Amino acid sequence: MNGKIDNNPNERGLLPYPVILAATKGDPDAMKIVMQHYASYIAYLSTRKVRDEYGNTYYGIDEDMRERLQAKLMRVVLGYPLD
Repeated sequence: MNGKIDNNPNERGLLPYPVILAATKGDPDAMKIVMQHYASYIAYLSTRKVRDEYGNTYYGIDEDMRERLQAKLMRVVLGYPLD
């Protein structure tokens, strides 16, 4: 690497500690970064098989489950004890 930050979305990596610290203190911009970091994983966890009225099966995101997982992540981040 040449010292630059790589913003390639295919390389997830870890969240920077200052972002985590700010999110635990309630900073909305930091919380947005945390939520974006986990968005694809939350979508994966909330994907369900759906059948339409013709019997065709396809995969779709259960929006209720996605919102519940996002809310749980926010509660955990805000309640995380950092020294």
